[in-house]
Amino acid sequence: MKEVITLGEILVEIMAKKTNQLFIEAGEFLGPYPSGAPAIFINQVAKMKVPASIIGSVGDDDFGKVCLKRLIDNGVNTSLIGVNSELPTGTAFVRYQSNGSRDFIFNIRHSASAAFELTDIAKERLSTCAVLHVMGSSIFSHDVIHMMRAAIEIVKNNGGKISFDPNVRKELLGDSALFAFFKEVLAKTDIFLPSGEELFALTNKQILEDAVESALELGVSEIVLKQGSDGCAFYSHNDYFFMPSFSVEEIDATGAGDTFGATYIACRELGYSPEKSLGLANASGAMAVSHWGPMEGASSEEELNKFIDTFTESLEEI
Repeated sequence: MKEVITLGEILVEIMAKKTNQLFIEAGEFLGPYPSGAPAIFINQVAKMKVPASIIGSVGDDDFGKVCLKRLIDNGVNTSLIGVNSELPTGTAFVRYQSNGSRDFIFNIRHSASAAFELTDIAKERLSTCAVLHVMGSSIFSHDVIHMMRAAIEIVKNNGGKISFDPNVRKELLGDSALFAFFKEVLAKTDIFLPSGEELFALTNKQILEDAVESALELGVSEIVLKQGSDGCAFYSHNDYFFMPSFSVEEIDATGAGDTFGATYIACRELGYSPEKSLGLANASGAMAVSHWGPMEGASSEEELNKFIDTFTESLEEI
């Protein structure tokens, strides 16, 4: 089986312990947790037993070791991850508000997280991969834009697919050119994994049907519209269906969307139908929000099927 590859930030996340905790005063924090949206994604792909690699970089420090150990333990091929002896591993501090929103303080641009390169070996691997997953949070500099553009060209020229999760973070949208690049990526995308607002923004449409049609006309073959606890919807040229979510107690939503997308992409590479793929993806999202920490709820296919069976049995008993 060909591998799924992504590229971008690998970092640790330090999380505020209490809701509405402020960054401008002393407080309790938990971590470090291995994190970074593309790292969360590729970690879950590997948990699904699909060959998985990430092009990235960590510092030669304990934070870097934490990240590498987690990825290796879960089966990610880490040979495309550089270890930088001069820059520290990237960090993200996150606090939670009572309305469910989150605020981040990132150190990505000036850390090892931003020091990855598209080496000759990485280019060779991209030329034979099944899917390149583009994570919007990784588009944090013009250097990354150039690398991402080159990576997409290599994959498309060799018959691979592009999956794209805009994953827009307001802290990373200070440069309008970065958002403009998202539209360029969308025109090369095969599998699109947006939220509702991202779908509208990237298609310049305000009505759902128009936005979906616009994306499909660009060449997108599958759209998975993420709606959090409200479930998700699938659109293609010939099909549409809605998939409800699993109702669970939310402990931490960080990384749930990345985990969801990874499970869907992995399942499609395993040859599963969109319906089965989304069922497992919804289960993985539920497992993710049920654990504290971005990667702590990563689950194997066996664990996801067990969760679905248990959830179904509990409903039948009501």
